[in-house]
Amino acid sequence: MRDFAACFSEYATDIVSDASCSSYSNHSCISPSLIPSIQIAVTCLYKTILSNHQPLLITVTWCKNSLSQGLNISFGDDSATTFKLNPNSRLFRKKKGTKTIELSNSKCEIIWDLSTAQYKTGPEPVQGYYILIMVDSELGLILGDMAQEAVTKKIKNGTHLAKSTLVSRREHYSGNTHYSTKAQFCETGISHDILIRCSGDNEGLKYPVLSVCIDKKMVIRVKRLHLNFRGNQSIFVDGLMVDLFWDVHDWFFNPGSGYAVFMFRTRSGLDSRLWLEEKLVQKDEEKLEFSLLIYACNSR
Repeated sequence: MRDFAACFSEYATDIVSDASCSSYSNHSCISPSLIPSIQIAVTCLYKTILSNHQPLLITVTWCKNSLSQGLNISFGDDSATTFKLNPNSRLFRKKKGTKTIELSNSKCEIIWDLSTAQYKTGPEPVQGYYILIMVDSELGLILGDMAQEAVTKKIKNGTHLAKSTLVSRREHYSGNTHYSTKAQFCETGISHDILIRCSGDNEGLKYPVLSVCIDKKMVIRVKRLHLNFRGNQSIFVDGLMVDLFWDVHDWFFNPGSGYAVFMFRTRSGLDSRLWLEEKLVQKDEEKLEFSLLIYACNSR
C-alpha cells in the first residue's frame, strides 16, 4: 500500500455521510451480526518531556499470535535500543524484572511486572500489570493499573515525574470486516466505543457500505464503497474536531495481502484546513494532536 498521507493529498474526496458533521446521527448503529476481528498488535507512541526540556519518543508495542504474546519498547528512531519481552514464549518466561538500556545521551531503566496481567482478546493487558521507565533520574513513563502502587514501592520519594503525552495509537486487526475498539481523543475526555463495519452482499445489500459508529451512533455511512474507496469526513467528539480518513483500496484491488487503513486525528482549528496543511503552520506549537490508526486485514 502506498503512503497513507500521499493517497489523501492526491486523491482525497470528501464524501457526505448520512450524519451531520456537527452532530452524531440520530440513527443507532446497525446491530453487528459478525464477531469482531482479532486484534493482533497495538503500538502506542508517547512523547516525554524531561526536566531539561528535551523530548524523548517512547514506542510501546504489544503483539500476539497463535504461539506467543510479546512486548517491545523502543526509544527514538534507534532500533538498537529496543527492549523485547516475550512472556508467553517457551524460551523466555520472565514476566517481571528490570532492564537497563544505554541511549546516546541518557540511561533508561525499564521496570515491569506482567506476572498477574489479565487480557481479553487482544495483545494488550487490561489490568494486573505495570511498566515504569526511568530516564536517568526521572520517571519518564508509567503504564498499567498497578503503576502508582509500584512507584510508591520502587521509586525514591521526590523523583521528578516527566510529562508524557500519548501522540498516536496504531492497532492491527485480522479477520472479517468488523472492527471494534476504544479511544480517548483528549486527556480530559472519556473513552469512546468505536465500531467500523463493512456490509456486503451477505446482508442483502447491492453495494458494499462502510459504517463508522461512535458510542453506538453512526457518524458516517459510505455507500458504493468499491467506488469511494478513499475519502475523509470531519466529526466532533468531546468538543474536538476529528478528521476521519479511510483507504480500503486494497480490499478490492489487492485482496490477497492488502490492508485497509482508517485514521482518526484530532484537529485544533475550526477552519477548513486538513491536518496535512495544518501541520505546516503549527511547527512551533507545543500542543500535540492525537491520532488513532487502524490497519485492517480482511482475511476471510
